Amino acid sequence: MSFFKKLKEKITKQTDSVTEKFKEGLTKTRDSFATKVNDLVARYRKVDEDFFEELEEILISADVGVTTVMDLIDELKTEVKRRNIQDTEEVRAVISEKLVEIYEGEEGQKSELNIEDGRLNIILFVGVNGVGKTTTIGKLAHMLKSEGKSVLLAAGDTFRAGAIDQLEVWGERVGVDVIKQSEGSDPAAVMFDAVQAAKARKVDVLLCDTAGRLQNKVNLMKELEKVKRVIEREVPDAPHEVLLVLDATTGQNAMSQAKQFSEATNVSGIVLTKLDGTAKGGIVLAIRSELDIPVKFVGLGEKMDDLQQFNAEQYVYGLFADLVDEED
Repeated sequence: MSFFKKLKEKITKQTDSVTEKFKEGLTKTRDSFATKVNDLVARYRKVDEDFFEELEEILISADVGVTTVMDLIDELKTEVKRRNIQDTEEVRAVISEKLVEIYEGEEGQKSELNIEDGRLNIILFVGVNGVGKTTTIGKLAHMLKSEGKSVLLAAGDTFRAGAIDQLEVWGERVGVDVIKQSEGSDPAAVMFDAVQAAKARKVDVLLCDTAGRLQNKVNLMKELEKVKRVIEREVPDAPHEVLLVLDATTGQNAMSQAKQFSEATNVSGIVLTKLDGTAKGGIVLAIRSELDIPVKFVGLGEKMDDLQQFNAEQYVYGLFADLVDEED
Protein backbone atom coordinates (compact mmCIF):
# COMPACT_ATOMS: atom_id res chain seq x y z
CA MET A 1 0.00 0.00 0.00
CA SER A 2 1.37 3.42 -0.96
CA PHE A 3 2.27 5.99 1.69
CA PHE A 4 -0.40 8.38 0.42
CA LYS A 5 -3.02 5.63 0.61
CA LYS A 6 -2.02 4.80 4.19
CA LEU A 7 -2.09 8.50 5.06
CA LYS A 8 -5.57 8.86 3.59
CA GLU A 9 -6.81 5.90 5.66
CA LYS A 10 -5.45 7.49 8.86
CA ILE A 11 -6.87 10.89 7.99
CA THR A 12 -10.36 9.51 7.29
CA LYS A 13 -10.43 8.08 10.83
CA GLN A 14 -9.95 11.58 12.23
CA THR A 15 -12.43 14.45 12.46
CA ASP A 16 -13.48 15.72 9.02
CA SER A 17 -13.63 19.34 10.20
CA VAL A 18 -10.05 19.18 11.49
CA THR A 19 -8.83 17.60 8.25
CA GLU A 20 -10.52 20.36 6.27
CA LYS A 21 -8.97 23.06 8.48
CA PHE A 22 -5.45 21.73 7.86
CA LYS A 23 -6.17 21.45 4.15
CA GLU A 24 -7.51 25.00 3.89
CA GLY A 25 -5.01 26.49 6.35
CA LEU A 26 -2.01 25.15 4.44
CA THR A 27 -3.28 26.21 1.00
CA LYS A 28 -0.56 28.84 0.48
CA THR A 29 2.25 26.50 1.50
CA ARG A 30 0.77 23.66 -0.56
CA ASP A 31 0.37 25.86 -3.63
CA SER A 32 4.01 26.87 -3.35
CA PHE A 33 5.77 23.81 -1.94
CA ALA A 34 3.78 20.92 -3.42
CA THR A 35 3.49 22.61 -6.81
CA LYS A 36 7.27 23.05 -6.98
CA VAL A 37 7.82 19.42 -5.95
CA ASN A 38 5.32 18.25 -8.58
CA ASP A 39 7.04 20.35 -11.26
CA LEU A 40 10.39 18.92 -10.21
CA VAL A 41 9.10 15.36 -10.43
CA ALA A 42 7.59 16.05 -13.85
CA ARG A 43 10.85 17.50 -15.23
CA TYR A 44 13.16 14.72 -14.06
CA ARG A 45 12.80 11.18 -15.32
CA LYS A 46 15.45 9.77 -13.01
CA VAL A 47 16.66 10.47 -9.49
CA ASP A 48 20.12 12.02 -9.72
CA GLU A 49 22.28 14.65 -8.01
CA ASP A 50 20.68 17.51 -9.96
CA PHE A 51 17.26 16.35 -8.81
CA PHE A 52 18.34 16.44 -5.16
CA GLU A 53 19.97 19.86 -5.55
CA GLU A 54 16.73 21.38 -6.84
CA LEU A 55 14.72 19.62 -4.14
CA GLU A 56 17.09 21.11 -1.56
CA GLU A 57 16.35 24.62 -2.88
CA ILE A 58 12.58 24.00 -2.77
CA LEU A 59 12.74 22.85 0.86
CA ILE A 60 14.88 25.80 1.93
CA SER A 61 12.48 28.23 0.20
CA ALA A 62 9.65 26.72 2.28
CA ASP A 63 11.60 27.68 5.43
CA VAL A 64 12.25 24.08 6.44
CA GLY A 65 15.66 25.29 7.66
CA VAL A 66 19.10 24.63 6.20
CA THR A 67 20.22 22.13 8.86
CA THR A 68 16.96 20.19 8.64
CA VAL A 69 17.08 20.22 4.83
CA MET A 70 20.64 18.85 4.70
CA ASP A 71 19.71 16.03 7.08
CA LEU A 72 16.53 15.32 5.13
CA ILE A 73 18.34 15.20 1.77
CA ASP A 74 20.92 12.78 3.21
CA GLU A 75 18.15 10.54 4.53
CA LEU A 76 16.32 10.67 1.20
CA LYS A 77 19.47 9.69 -0.69
CA THR A 78 20.02 6.75 1.66
CA GLU A 79 16.39 5.62 1.34
CA VAL A 80 16.39 5.96 -2.46
CA LYS A 81 19.53 3.85 -2.63
CA ARG A 82 18.19 1.26 -0.17
CA ARG A 83 14.92 0.83 -2.07
CA ASN A 84 16.66 1.14 -5.44
CA ILE A 85 14.21 3.86 -6.49
CA GLN A 86 14.68 5.09 -10.05
CA ASP A 87 11.38 6.85 -10.70
CA THR A 88 11.05 10.40 -9.38
CA GLU A 89 7.32 9.81 -8.73
CA GLU A 90 8.24 7.36 -5.98
CA VAL A 91 10.51 9.93 -4.29
CA ARG A 92 7.53 12.20 -3.62
CA ALA A 93 6.01 9.60 -1.28
CA VAL A 94 9.37 9.08 0.45
CA ILE A 95 9.60 12.86 1.06
CA SER A 96 6.19 12.77 2.75
CA GLU A 97 7.17 9.79 4.91
CA LYS A 98 10.36 11.55 6.04
CA LEU A 99 8.47 14.77 6.88
CA VAL A 100 6.22 12.82 9.26
CA GLU A 101 9.25 11.03 10.75
CA ILE A 102 11.12 14.32 11.31
CA TYR A 103 8.25 15.75 13.28
CA GLU A 104 7.26 12.68 15.26
CA GLY A 105 10.83 11.62 16.08
CA GLU A 106 11.58 8.59 18.22
CA GLU A 107 9.20 9.48 21.02
CA GLY A 108 6.20 10.34 18.87
CA GLN A 109 4.54 13.72 18.85
CA LYS A 110 3.81 15.46 22.14
CA SER A 111 1.17 17.97 21.13
CA GLU A 112 -1.17 17.28 24.06
CA LEU A 113 -1.24 19.91 26.79
CA ASN A 114 -0.03 18.93 30.25
CA ILE A 115 -3.45 19.29 31.88
CA GLU A 116 -4.62 17.01 34.69
CA ASP A 117 -7.98 16.72 36.41
CA GLY A 118 -8.15 17.61 40.09
CA ARG A 119 -5.50 20.32 40.13
CA LEU A 120 -5.11 23.97 39.15
CA ASN A 121 -3.37 23.85 35.75
CA ILE A 122 -1.36 26.98 34.97
CA ILE A 123 -0.29 27.79 31.41
CA LEU A 124 2.10 30.69 30.82
CA PHE A 125 2.18 32.35 27.40
CA VAL A 126 5.35 34.11 26.23
CA GLY A 127 6.37 35.79 22.99
CA VAL A 128 7.10 39.17 21.45
CA ASN A 129 4.36 41.71 20.72
CA GLY A 130 2.35 41.29 17.55
CA VAL A 131 2.53 37.51 17.19
CA GLY A 132 -1.08 36.90 18.26
CA LYS A 133 -0.46 35.93 21.89
CA THR A 134 -3.64 37.45 23.34
CA THR A 135 -5.78 36.09 20.50
CA THR A 136 -4.29 32.63 21.06
CA ILE A 137 -5.14 32.80 24.76
CA GLY A 138 -8.75 33.71 23.91
CA LYS A 139 -9.07 30.89 21.38
CA LEU A 140 -7.53 28.33 23.74
CA ALA A 141 -9.89 29.50 26.50
CA HIS A 142 -12.77 28.86 24.09
CA MET A 143 -11.42 25.39 23.26
CA LEU A 144 -10.94 24.41 26.92
CA LYS A 145 -14.34 25.76 27.92
CA SER A 146 -16.01 23.79 25.11
CA GLU A 147 -14.36 20.68 26.61
CA GLY A 148 -16.14 21.40 29.89
CA LYS A 149 -13.23 22.95 31.79
CA SER A 150 -13.49 26.10 33.92
CA VAL A 151 -11.01 28.75 32.81
CA LEU A 152 -9.62 32.02 34.21
CA LEU A 153 -7.40 34.56 32.41
CA ALA A 154 -4.56 36.63 33.90
CA ALA A 155 -3.74 39.98 32.26
CA GLY A 156 0.00 39.93 32.91
CA ASP A 157 0.94 42.15 29.96
CA THR A 158 0.66 45.41 31.88
CA PHE A 159 3.17 47.34 29.77
CA ARG A 160 1.59 47.38 26.28
CA ALA A 161 -1.13 49.98 25.84
CA GLY A 162 -4.46 48.26 25.31
CA ALA A 163 -3.23 44.75 26.15
CA ILE A 164 -5.47 44.43 29.23
CA ASP A 165 -8.50 45.72 27.32
CA GLN A 166 -7.79 43.29 24.47
CA LEU A 167 -7.73 40.34 26.86
CA GLU A 168 -10.94 41.55 28.50
CA VAL A 169 -12.67 41.65 25.12
CA TRP A 170 -11.67 38.03 24.56
CA GLY A 171 -12.84 37.15 28.07
CA GLU A 172 -16.27 38.58 27.30
CA ARG A 173 -16.47 36.81 23.94
CA VAL A 174 -15.56 33.45 25.47
CA GLY A 175 -17.41 33.97 28.75
CA VAL A 176 -14.49 33.75 31.18
CA ASP A 177 -13.30 36.20 33.84
CA VAL A 178 -10.06 38.18 33.62
CA ILE A 179 -7.90 39.00 36.65
CA LYS A 180 -6.21 42.36 36.09
CA GLN A 181 -4.67 45.43 37.65
CA SER A 182 -4.11 48.88 36.17
CA GLU A 183 -1.79 49.50 33.22
CA GLY A 184 1.85 49.68 34.32
CA SER A 185 1.31 47.44 37.36
CA ASP A 186 3.81 44.79 38.42
CA PRO A 187 3.04 41.67 36.28
CA ALA A 188 4.17 39.40 39.11
CA ALA A 189 1.55 41.00 41.41
CA VAL A 190 -1.11 40.32 38.79
CA MET A 191 -0.04 36.67 38.65
CA PHE A 192 -0.19 36.40 42.44
CA ASP A 193 -3.77 37.75 42.44
CA ALA A 194 -4.73 35.47 39.55
CA VAL A 195 -3.39 32.32 41.24
CA GLN A 196 -5.19 33.20 44.48
CA ALA A 197 -8.44 33.81 42.57
CA ALA A 198 -8.04 30.56 40.62
CA LYS A 199 -7.51 28.61 43.85
CA ALA A 200 -10.50 30.26 45.56
CA ARG A 201 -12.78 29.58 42.60
CA LYS A 202 -11.36 26.08 42.08
CA VAL A 203 -10.92 26.62 38.35
CA ASP A 204 -9.36 23.96 36.15
CA VAL A 205 -7.06 26.12 34.02
CA LEU A 206 -5.43 29.52 34.49
CA LEU A 207 -4.13 31.06 31.24
CA CYS A 208 -1.52 33.78 31.85
CA ASP A 209 -0.64 36.54 29.40
CA THR A 210 2.82 38.17 29.72
CA ALA A 211 4.67 41.18 28.35
CA GLY A 212 6.20 40.89 24.91
CA ARG A 213 8.54 43.82 25.05
CA LEU A 214 10.26 45.92 27.71
CA GLN A 215 13.20 48.29 27.28
CA ASN A 216 15.46 45.48 26.14
CA LYS A 217 15.64 41.70 25.91
CA VAL A 218 17.41 41.32 29.28
CA ASN A 219 14.65 43.22 31.09
CA LEU A 220 11.97 41.15 29.37
CA MET A 221 13.57 37.84 30.30
CA LYS A 222 14.11 38.98 33.92
CA GLU A 223 10.45 39.97 34.13
CA LEU A 224 9.38 36.55 32.84
CA GLU A 225 11.63 34.83 35.39
CA LYS A 226 10.06 36.91 38.18
CA VAL A 227 6.55 35.95 37.01
CA LYS A 228 7.55 32.28 36.93
CA ARG A 229 9.00 32.45 40.45
CA VAL A 230 5.75 33.88 41.85
CA ILE A 231 3.73 31.14 40.15
CA GLU A 232 6.11 28.41 41.38
CA ARG A 233 5.96 29.74 44.92
CA GLU A 234 2.16 29.58 44.99
CA VAL A 235 1.80 26.31 43.03
CA PRO A 236 5.07 24.32 43.39
CA ASP A 237 4.85 22.28 40.17
CA ALA A 238 3.61 25.18 38.03
CA PRO A 239 3.60 26.55 35.40
CA HIS A 240 2.59 23.23 33.85
CA GLU A 241 3.19 24.61 30.36
CA VAL A 242 5.19 27.53 29.01
CA LEU A 243 3.89 28.12 25.50
CA LEU A 244 5.90 30.32 23.16
CA VAL A 245 3.71 32.02 20.56
CA LEU A 246 5.39 32.61 17.19
CA ASP A 247 4.13 34.21 13.97
CA ALA A 248 4.63 31.72 11.11
CA THR A 249 4.77 34.53 8.54
CA THR A 250 8.06 35.79 10.01
CA GLY A 251 9.88 32.57 9.02
CA GLN A 252 13.45 32.36 10.24
CA ASN A 253 12.91 35.37 12.51
CA ALA A 254 10.50 33.13 14.44
CA MET A 255 13.32 30.60 14.80
CA SER A 256 15.55 33.30 16.25
CA GLN A 257 12.84 34.26 18.77
CA ALA A 258 12.36 30.61 19.72
CA LYS A 259 16.07 30.26 20.48
CA GLN A 260 16.12 33.42 22.62
CA PHE A 261 13.06 32.51 24.68
CA SER A 262 14.06 28.87 25.12
CA GLU A 263 17.41 30.04 26.53
CA ALA A 264 15.68 32.24 29.11
CA THR A 265 12.62 30.16 29.98
CA ASN A 266 11.79 26.47 29.93
CA VAL A 267 9.58 26.58 26.84
CA SER A 268 7.53 23.36 26.76
CA GLY A 269 5.69 23.94 23.51
CA ILE A 270 5.11 26.32 20.63
CA VAL A 271 1.97 27.87 19.21
CA LEU A 272 2.51 28.80 15.58
CA THR A 273 0.00 31.47 14.54
CA LYS A 274 -0.97 32.69 11.06
CA LEU A 275 0.15 29.47 9.37
CA ASP A 276 -2.64 30.07 6.86
CA GLY A 277 -1.03 33.40 5.91
CA THR A 278 2.33 32.09 4.72
CA ALA A 279 3.73 29.97 1.89
CA LYS A 280 6.60 28.96 4.18
CA GLY A 281 4.86 26.42 6.41
CA GLY A 282 8.04 24.35 6.54
CA ILE A 283 8.98 26.38 9.62
CA VAL A 284 7.03 23.75 11.62
CA LEU A 285 9.65 21.14 10.73
CA ALA A 286 12.59 23.46 11.34
CA ILE A 287 11.37 24.23 14.87
CA ARG A 288 10.82 20.57 15.72
CA SER A 289 14.09 19.36 14.23
CA GLU A 290 16.49 22.15 15.22
CA LEU A 291 15.07 23.17 18.60
CA ASP A 292 13.45 19.89 19.68
CA ILE A 293 10.41 21.78 20.97
CA PRO A 294 7.02 20.37 19.98
CA VAL A 295 4.56 22.57 18.10
CA LYS A 296 1.42 22.09 20.21
CA PHE A 297 -1.01 24.33 18.34
CA VAL A 298 -1.25 26.01 14.96
CA GLY A 299 -3.40 28.94 13.87
CA LEU A 300 -5.17 28.04 10.63
CA GLY A 301 -7.49 31.03 10.29
CA GLU A 302 -9.19 33.89 12.09
CA LYS A 303 -12.31 32.11 13.40
CA MET A 304 -12.70 31.20 17.06
CA ASP A 305 -12.16 27.48 16.38
CA ASP A 306 -9.29 27.87 13.91
CA LEU A 307 -6.68 27.21 16.60
CA GLN A 308 -5.95 23.50 16.22
CA GLN A 309 -3.86 20.99 18.11
CA PHE A 310 -0.91 20.13 15.89
CA ASN A 311 -0.97 16.74 14.18
CA ALA A 312 1.99 15.64 12.01
CA GLU A 313 -0.14 13.50 9.69
CA GLN A 314 -2.74 16.21 9.22
CA TYR A 315 0.10 18.63 8.51
CA VAL A 316 1.62 16.43 5.79
CA TYR A 317 -1.87 15.85 4.40
CA GLY A 318 -2.27 19.64 4.21
CA LEU A 319 0.98 19.82 2.20
CA PHE A 320 0.05 17.04 -0.24
CA ALA A 321 -3.78 17.04 -0.05
CA ASP A 322 -4.26 16.99 -3.83
CA LEU A 323 -2.15 13.85 -4.20
CA VAL A 324 -3.68 12.12 -1.16
CA ASP A 325 -7.20 12.82 -2.39
CA GLU A 326 -6.36 11.21 -5.73
CA GLU A 327 -5.76 7.85 -4.02
CA ASP A 328 -8.63 5.41 -4.37
